[in-house]
Amino acid sequence: MKDMMNIMKQAKAMQDKMASLQEELAQMSMSGQSGGGLVSVTLSGKGEMTGVTIDPSMINAEEADILEDLIVAAHADAKTKLDAAMQEKTQELTAGLNLPAGMKLPF
Repeated sequence: MKDMMNIMKQAKAMQDKMASLQEELAQMSMSGQSGGGLVSVTLSGKGEMTGVTIDPSMINAEEADILEDLIVAAHADAKTKLDAAMQEKTQELTAGLNLPAGMKLPF
């Protein structure tokens, strides 16, 4: 019975830590760049795009397709960085837990 109580305590502590982590991640923002910094995109911790910066030299109607590609690339860069930061924070939180292989948090 002691083991079950200990498991319940650990589960509650993990739940509290996960709630705290989710709040921390929601407050994060991550920027990604493309075109050598000509285009920058900022994402919130929830993955929502909160800003786009475009170097004025890129604003040319004849090169709109290039600009569109750079925006997509900057978004992908920011998303990759955000995912890596989230993974790192989650690993810090779950350090020492004996989770089954392949189990990812948050669920």
